[in-house]
Formats: sequence, structure tokens, C-alpha cells
Amino acid sequence: MKYLHTMVRVTDLDASIDFYCNKLGLELGRRIDVEAGRFSLVFLHAPGQPEAQVELTHNWDPEKFEGGRNFGHLAYAVDDIYAACQKLMDGGVTIHRPPRDGHMAFVRSPDGISVELLQEGSPLPPQEPWVSMPNVGEW
Repeated sequence: MKYLHTMVRVTDLDASIDFYCNKLGLELGRRIDVEAGRFSLVFLHAPGQPEAQVELTHNWDPEKFEGGRNFGHLAYAVDDIYAACQKLMDGGVTIHRPPRDGHMAFVRSPDGISVELLQEGSPLPPQEPWVSMPNVGEW
């Protein structure tokens, strides 16, 4: 058995690619637009790890998705959790669970998919402004 990918449905493909690639730092592997079926598939992966993919599925006809939280979450290890969270905040992303412990943070995609960020290796020493930041909404 081999892990292939996790699929999440998205409502705005451009906003989702912006979040996952430009803000979170994933790389675009491939994109398939199926005009006959009116959908697009976009495969993303962490840098240097094309074997661990997230598939964004976008149906061209409008749909309403509810309960993104019931999906669970995607999780990624990062080299510097503070730098990763700062980059996300600078891109307008809300940090729902700040990395107060230097180890873990949560953000949400434009479609409400929870994304966990974990510090690679040992936690970083706690530091401001993260230590004083409260949780925001659900994560």
C-alpha cells in the first residue's frame, strides 16, 4: 500500500491556490481541467515531497460546502513555525491557534479546511507576539 493524496473540495480555485502555494508554501505539481465534466483537479505538495500530495477539486458549477471542520485537518512540519505563521499573517491569513508553545499552530483555508503547522524537531523557545495571542474561532 502507498499513500497517494488527500482530496479537499474548494469553491474558489484561485483563492485556494493562493492560500496553499503563495501563503502556506506548497508547490503546484500538476493541474487537470476537464471541460466535459466541468471540474479542475490541482495537485500540490510540500517542497521536495511530490509523493505526499493534496488534491484540490474544484467543480465549476457553484456549490455550497458546510462543515469544513468535520474533514479533520492537513498537517505540515515547518522549519520555523514563527516565520511560517508570520508569512501567513502577512498574507492576510488568520492564525486561529497561535504557536504559543513554539510547536503547533492552526490556520484555515478559504474553504474552512483546518491546517496544522508543527515545528520540525524540538519546539522553539516561546516568544512574543505569539505567547500573548489568543485563539481565534475554531481550528
